[in-house]
Amino acid sequence: MAVDYKVRIKDLPADLMPRERLVAAGSTALSNAELLALVLGSGTREENALELSARILAGSGNWRGLAALSLIELESIRGIGLAKACQIQALVEISRRMAAAVPEVRAGIRCPQDVADLVMEDMRHLDREHFHLLALNTKNQVLANVQVSVGSLNASPVHPREVFKEAIRRSSAAIILIHNHPSGDPTPSREDIEVTKRLDEAGKLLGIEVFDHIVIGDKKYVSLKEKGIL
Repeated sequence: MAVDYKVRIKDLPADLMPRERLVAAGSTALSNAELLALVLGSGTREENALELSARILAGSGNWRGLAALSLIELESIRGIGLAKACQIQALVEISRRMAAAVPEVRAGIRCPQDVADLVMEDMRHLDREHFHLLALNTKNQVLANVQVSVGSLNASPVHPREVFKEAIRRSSAAIILIHNHPSGDPTPSREDIEVTKRLDEAGKLLGIEVFDHIVIGDKKYVSLKEKGIL
């Protein structure tokens, strides 16, 4: 819905105020002037933040024109002092840095050895059982390595609720379960197998595939998928 910038913000219905519109509909629903108004935070005695933002954008032509203005040029705009000029330049610099950022290279999982290579050095010396999950996207790339629980010397209690809460939070297409054996022997216990089957069933109900459960020992690992348990 278009906003009449000549209406004072305080006189607008609550659902037309920029902040409330962002909360209700998301940032993509806001106009350029509304976005800039949220950055500036306030207007002047003569103009509210929306009016000021609309005038600034009209004068500069577009975002690219605004980004090209120096600090002195921004300060020379009526209604823009040093503080607001700095806010605009900070916004421009953040945008530049985001555009220049190198995309994160995510580890891809093709086989159990890839998982072992990823976690072995971090987990093989732990003196208690730690239960982790690898959250994967649709390309089997690692979104996150999440510690779900920490147990004792020979057990790490884990509940499906905790595992899949973390998986859902990260919009996982699939997960890989991981835990270590402080003894150094990665042979799965009966409890390991039971937990794996329980989590696999829960994953099927939620539409999140459990690809594997890797047990980490001292420079050794066991894949329950390779063992035919999954």
